[in-house]
Amino acid sequence: MSTSLLSLNDICMEYPGFKAVSNLTIDIKAGEFISLMGPSGCGKSTTLRMIAGLDSPTSGSMLLEGTSQLDVPIEDRGMPMVWQNFALFPFLNVQKNVEFPLRMKGVASDIRAKKASEWIERLGLSEFAERSIAQLSGGQRQRVALARALVTEPRVLLLDEPLSALDAHLRIKMQTELTRLHKELGITFIYVTHSQSEAFAMADRVVIMNKGEIQQVGTPKEVYRAPENAFVAEFIGMNNLLPGTLVESNGDTVDVVTDLGLFKAKPAMGLKNGDSAHMVIAADCIRLDNQGEQKVRGRISGEEFVGSVITLLVELENGQEFKVQKQQHEVEALNLKYGADLTLSWDAQSAFLLAA
Repeated sequence: MSTSLLSLNDICMEYPGFKAVSNLTIDIKAGEFISLMGPSGCGKSTTLRMIAGLDSPTSGSMLLEGTSQLDVPIEDRGMPMVWQNFALFPFLNVQKNVEFPLRMKGVASDIRAKKASEWIERLGLSEFAERSIAQLSGGQRQRVALARALVTEPRVLLLDEPLSALDAHLRIKMQTELTRLHKELGITFIYVTHSQSEAFAMADRVVIMNKGEIQQVGTPKEVYRAPENAFVAEFIGMNNLLPGTLVESNGDTVDVVTDLGLFKAKPAMGLKNGDSAHMVIAADCIRLDNQGEQKVRGRISGEEFVGSVITLLVELENGQEFKVQKQQHEVEALNLKYGADLTLSWDAQSAFLLAA
């Protein structure tokens, strides 16, 4: 998975008075699972549409194994898209829906029927082959959409929030299905989502975008544990940012003055005394006691319960809200109630700095 398959270089997409994508550059490897992620309007779907050929960039280049794709028609790019609304034909049954791309390519009827049947079977849809789309569940329709995209045996599969229309149980099931297909087929997947859990569960690398620009590219672990700027740290959602000013370096730590007092953190390249900075502490690195090196006081203002994990929302003395993520049994053992006062603590090496 070391060969660069698709290269986007300084891609821009401009509309009158608005730049949807700005100077986007990324190399995507053969067989890689890439996820484009960011808030609504960040340019991720526009980027996917340009790769598919549905939109033409204002400037920049797009190379597939060194060959420009900008003048290649959609049907010749070999990059089918799976849409969030599936875009299936309601007047065709499952078999005919899956055959349709081959029919458009002029493939003989017996060959396309055979190929479609193979993919229908592979995705566990054989018993539904003659059914109309209206007779299928959401998960079944999603598998039909995948079969229709994969029947042409593409080198790149584009997916635009394909799980957003499914309920929570089906989304998790389809995440497993997509991961399995990706590993079995070795096809390059480019996947657009606003869901952190989807991107982190499936992708080899995550591309975080904001206002049409790439903010960070890295593995899920790199993006989660080492965000490169304040936007990424906040967007990932489980980081706490405490603004302050760097006042002194002490070897393996630096002192940071905040409106909650003086704290220590790991030093950061490019920051010097007097610089404004954000001190970042991950929610799962904060303790619900006073045993850590750094301490703040607050009161419980809410909680978010997700299975075995609870995220406590704690309002600090300066009015800022901190998130603390713990296992359910840890929180229950402390018998914490809404409005209860408590001390939060963390070690200096668990905090790092980003330029403000």
